[in-house]
Amino acid sequence: MATFGRLLGFLRPYRTGVTAALLLAAAAMTMTVAIPWLTGRAIDAIRSGDQPGLKWLGLAVALAGVLRLALTVVRRLVAGRVSLGVERDLRDDMYRHFQALELAFFDRQQTGQLMSRATVDLQSVRFFLGYGLVFMVQSGLTIVLAAVAMTLVDPMLAAVSLAPVPFVVLVAARYGHRSRPALQEVQQRIAELTAEIEESISGVRVVKAFAAEPRQRRRIVHRVARVFDQALLATRIQAFYSPLIGFLPQVGLAAVLFVGGRRVIGGGISLGEFSAFYTYLLMLIGPMRTLGISLGMAQRATASGARLFEILDREPRVIARPGAGPLPSGHGRVELRDVSLRYEDAARDALRDVSLVVPAGRTVALVGPTGSGKTTLVQLLPRLYDVSAGAVLIDGADVRDVDPADLRSQIAVVTDDPFLFSASVRDNIAYARPGASDEEVVEAARRAQALDFVERLPDGLDTLVGERGLTLSGGQRQRLAIARALLADPRILILDDATSSVDASTERQIKEALREVMAGRTTFVVAHRLSTISLADEIVVLDEGELVSHGTHEELLEHNELYRQIVEKGLPDQVFLTRKPLEPEVAGL
Repeated sequence: MATFGRLLGFLRPYRTGVTAALLLAAAAMTMTVAIPWLTGRAIDAIRSGDQPGLKWLGLAVALAGVLRLALTVVRRLVAGRVSLGVERDLRDDMYRHFQALELAFFDRQQTGQLMSRATVDLQSVRFFLGYGLVFMVQSGLTIVLAAVAMTLVDPMLAAVSLAPVPFVVLVAARYGHRSRPALQEVQQRIAELTAEIEESISGVRVVKAFAAEPRQRRRIVHRVARVFDQALLATRIQAFYSPLIGFLPQVGLAAVLFVGGRRVIGGGISLGEFSAFYTYLLMLIGPMRTLGISLGMAQRATASGARLFEILDREPRVIARPGAGPLPSGHGRVELRDVSLRYEDAARDALRDVSLVVPAGRTVALVGPTGSGKTTLVQLLPRLYDVSAGAVLIDGADVRDVDPADLRSQIAVVTDDPFLFSASVRDNIAYARPGASDEEVVEAARRAQALDFVERLPDGLDTLVGERGLTLSGGQRQRLAIARALLADPRILILDDATSSVDASTERQIKEALREVMAGRTTFVVAHRLSTISLADEIVVLDEGELVSHGTHEELLEHNELYRQIVEKGLPDQVFLTRKPLEPEVAGL
């Protein structure tokens, strides 16, 4: 009931529309109830030979029918507007909340699961709030009005015909109790299927590369079978209870035929009154059946609502402190004070007691074995994660005291697996600064050594790159990502192995361009590929989350065994003795 009450809260902005829809439904049902009464009077007029009365009663029936039609049409339009408005609000709330949640939340979630909640579950809630609720109220109102009319015609006969109603209520309650968990499990299995399909499509290159189509098909078939089995269980529950809800009024109908027929024969009521009474009883069957369907919709909506609220109730954990302002003016001085970070559910710290000061405009290379914490460290600067202990300061301000949007506008990141949107080349580069002119976009592409291949694309800057940029090579995607970062003109630049997907010649060109943009700008270079260390003023060595040493190449070679091992397994020493552009044959080793 708590979940159901929260769902009704989404109707609050549409109180006027909901009220209007309910009033229109009530008026339409009044016309519906009036028609049998008028019809009964007309039958009596026929038996008595009252032609003028029959004429006016016929016109009244026709008018009631036209009014019911008009009221129903308007009610559906109003309810439809409410339904679509609720859907819009739900989608806005869901997406706004997704955007507010921290990166760690998405690390533990399947994209397909989230998409299922934002589509399938949301649709169930929207359809009930927009239509099912009105149907439920309309059915209940019809039952009440018909019961009142039947009581006015013949109280004793009304008591006989309405005797099954309490049983209908009990069966409906039992139906809701059994169907809700079954429907909630259906929604969960649909979400699992959506997640499986999303992964299969996103990873289609890997699937095809390993000829794994039969294996993926078996996985999907298994998921589909799970959805089928659970949906079949829910259908069996509905198949039993819905017809039972529709059958119970038939018992009252049989009793009315027997008892009411004897009263007509005995003169207790007229044939017209009995006809009206019988029509009212027939009117109850449809609403009772609709009430059962509406209750099913309510149970599905409640199950879906519970899944939506699991997301909406998840409070963002990376938020600005009260009074957080913009990043102070400066040139990108970075300080890490005894920083530790442990990811949620992790067995050990990803970073432990890391202290580091990077003067403004300096370039620092982060090196170390896989899993040593290099990427984790640079993710703390734009506050994609919050430290477990210690503090990260940029130009003297703790990043937790800075508005996250302003902080991230001053930091640009280029990763080893850049993400491109399903948009044009121009839009992807300008994503960092939507108001940038074409000249600025072209200049950023030139500086990232991307302009040559962009000009060879079918539509140049207007070429659509496809989902995640899969129509481009890895090196082309990386250069566009670098162009995007350059256009942002950040205070701090983070290059997370940003030249890993380009050939040696292109790498040399990109690094020459990077030297230009890195001049006077604080830069962190995550060096999975040792040749990138030649860009750095200082080298920081990490191991198992700890900062074990830092200094120049020569200092580290002399004093740090781990760094010496990394160099011996990597490139020749002369690569690091100079910060000149690498020769193609050296860079390709």
